[in-house]
Amino acid sequence: MGVKLFNTLSRSIEEFVPLEPGNRVRMYCCGPTVYDFGHIGNFRTFVFSDLVRRYLEFRGYDVVHVMNITDVEDKIIKRVRENKTTLRQYVSQFETAFLEDLQTLQCRRPHHLPRATEHINEMIELIGALMKRGVAYQAPDRSIYFSIEKYRGCGCRYGQLVNLNFDAMRVGERVASDEYSKDSLADFALWKARVPDDGDVFWPSPWGEGRPGWHIECSAMSMKILGNSFDLHLGGEDLAFPHHEDEIAQSEGSGLVKPGARFVKYWMHGAHLLVEGKKMAKSLGNFFTVRDLIGKGFSGREIRQVLLSSHYRETFNFTLGGLDAARVAIARIDTCLAKLAEIAKATAPEAGRQALVESFTLAMDEDFNVSKAWGLIFEWVSEMNRLLAANQLSPAQAASALAEWQRIDEVLGLGQKASEEAPAEILALLEQRQEARKAKDFKRADAVREELKAKGWLIEDTPKGPKLRRA
Repeated sequence: MGVKLFNTLSRSIEEFVPLEPGNRVRMYCCGPTVYDFGHIGNFRTFVFSDLVRRYLEFRGYDVVHVMNITDVEDKIIKRVRENKTTLRQYVSQFETAFLEDLQTLQCRRPHHLPRATEHINEMIELIGALMKRGVAYQAPDRSIYFSIEKYRGCGCRYGQLVNLNFDAMRVGERVASDEYSKDSLADFALWKARVPDDGDVFWPSPWGEGRPGWHIECSAMSMKILGNSFDLHLGGEDLAFPHHEDEIAQSEGSGLVKPGARFVKYWMHGAHLLVEGKKMAKSLGNFFTVRDLIGKGFSGREIRQVLLSSHYRETFNFTLGGLDAARVAIARIDTCLAKLAEIAKATAPEAGRQALVESFTLAMDEDFNVSKAWGLIFEWVSEMNRLLAANQLSPAQAASALAEWQRIDEVLGLGQKASEEAPAEILALLEQRQEARKAKDFKRADAVREELKAKGWLIEDTPKGPKLRRA
């Protein structure tokens, strides 16, 4: 049995078989548009793509992971103009913040992070190929547009990722903006002629000064790095149309994809994220960035666990209560692992079957069913706690259990709990409690325990003495 996934292109579950013989997988994920800090909805997609990469690597594939940085686009140019700065100065702060947030959420850094502004020549070449084939044209405004009518007239299909009703939708309109209405089959801009509002954001081209449209950016960058056909393209479901549909059209319409081949073999789309049951909006007070949540006292591990708690194709309701639950869940895992480590010490694991790894793999093979995988993990934690309480685990068995968890965490990416030294004030209180116990002043000892708890620290009495841990 191998990995199976839901391919948006076929609207069905398919077995994953890379285009190239062997185990190499070429994977592209639409990255951030760096006009502001990324919000929690964006990061559901990025954490999902990290899970896919990690699991494919877990299954033995050699993954080449590309994620673009969109650093020129309508919203960015508007912000550059409003802030009276340069394009690079404006976007660099948010690009840096995005990479820091990825690290906070313990996502593996993509192997390639191409910036749109560094691939203008590739975009011009791709547009030139479309012009040569007659599926792109220069309009009276001097911009270059992709013609959906001419593309379809070549026998190509527009509407591969979504079912489109051409009779009910507005066909043949032309839009210059990077995004257009979901009910419009509009010719979209490949190259936008320079206008006064663009300021200094423009490049020379055979068609005059201007800048690329949003859709052409991803096609040019992905094909440059991964080839004209590659295995896997990921993104949020809101990108399926028009962005990803337009990527297919301009890539396959260019004539660069071999006859009979596809631009991308498998398309995966993550579902929307709601916040407190509603669409995220600043006006509703439910708009959160990763930094907002860290500021509220939550950790990157807790945010990651919440974002990975449900299946990627299920609409997910993100709540602060869910983060509290994640804190409790992670604490359960950490406590169990700490107890296993105390027993295992430097003992080598037992050789033999790893039942948790096997069941985890079976769950994840079925379209990355992480919600089922979490259920298996918490059943395992309960069983480990039962065996620990009954003193039924040998050092070698405890070491084996730890090895299983470490193997699985290569996929989940929670990592280890950060070691935290108790401050001097807390250590002094712990010493006071120990003195009170020695003096058999249990009332005072209990009072100190409650004082420590109020300050966010719990005492766990063990055969080797008391241990402090965060509440």
